[in-house]
Amino acid sequence: MSRSIRFSRRQVVRGLLATTAFGAATKLSGCSPSSEAGDDTSSAAGGSEEVIVGFIYVGPKDDFGYNQAHAEGAQAMAAVPGIRIIEEENVPETSAVLETMRSMIEIDGATVIFPTSFGYFDPYMLEMAAEFPEVQFFHAGGLYQEDIHPNNVGSYFGYIDEAQYVSGVVAGHMSETGQLGFVAAIPIPQVLRNINSFTLGARSINPAATTQVIFTGGWAEPIKEAEATNSMADQGIDVINCHVDSPKVVMETAEERGLYTVGYHANQAPLAPTGYLTGAEWDWESIYTALGQQFVEGKTLMAGDIDHVLRGGLAENFCKLSPYGPAVTAEAQADGEAAKEALVNGDLVIYKGELDSNDGEAILAADEEYEQQNIELEKMDWLIEGVKGSVGS
Repeated sequence: MSRSIRFSRRQVVRGLLATTAFGAATKLSGCSPSSEAGDDTSSAAGGSEEVIVGFIYVGPKDDFGYNQAHAEGAQAMAAVPGIRIIEEENVPETSAVLETMRSMIEIDGATVIFPTSFGYFDPYMLEMAAEFPEVQFFHAGGLYQEDIHPNNVGSYFGYIDEAQYVSGVVAGHMSETGQLGFVAAIPIPQVLRNINSFTLGARSINPAATTQVIFTGGWAEPIKEAEATNSMADQGIDVINCHVDSPKVVMETAEERGLYTVGYHANQAPLAPTGYLTGAEWDWESIYTALGQQFVEGKTLMAGDIDHVLRGGLAENFCKLSPYGPAVTAEAQADGEAAKEALVNGDLVIYKGELDSNDGEAILAADEEYEQQNIELEKMDWLIEGVKGSVGS
């Protein structure tokens, strides 16, 4: 549904609300309806007894990336009896998201909101949470701070850098040059963590491996993403990874140039059938399903029934690996599986000393380590030795 149609409907609804015709307004909601699964559960839940959950995406739901991964998870939640999903895609990280959240709450009756993109959190989601204390707000990746943020705010995210590390192990095996590339959007902690973990995985196989990073400056910059990929190919880089909202352009461009690729967010193997090695995927379906069940049971952040900070990795099914591609050697796959098992069992710590940044600063001494739960990793503002590029680039 186009945004122009949506705003038109919203204006109509607000006019009706002003004249107290709230029932009619609800039927004219501009937010997209739930899937068929959600509609079925709506009737099963008995109309007003259903829990209405809103999902907001910064891009299209079929982007082969970040937004698609969340949308697939939302549809899994829609299958929970008593849950009805409403969605809106292509909402920018501006005050426009305030209007979307307000519409979902006041018009559609949503009592739970998932504004999924990074830039929705501060100040927009926090502002809405303060205004609507009875509504639960869950953000992917936002760092919840007790005694600072409203108690109806929750933060959830996965240690997907574990899957990035395993992907790096595979890339370290498959690269003939030892030169890897990473097309990244914005140097926020989650992005830097993926770059660093991928590089550490590769260097566990080839200590001389390097990762060239290029930041595009935005989550969806297809022209810059293609240019970065081509530039890396011209430099002799033979394995490309990325952290952008939709890896589609990077995957297709690298495939055209005959490079190996590592995917992100979702499985991009159909986009690069020859060169796709594996990828770091979100497993939002399991997390969203579990939360949906808790909502139906009446559990809330405010009552303390749901943790304000939800985190997990491969072991907790917050993330997973894409199936290995046809090019992956038996040795690369074996070492990838060994690294995955060690991470699941807790036998492997990704960040341990000695560890230096790529500008010569000491990060961890020989006897130090950061386990996945360490808050310092969520504040990351450095790139490790072996990464070519800078946070300010």
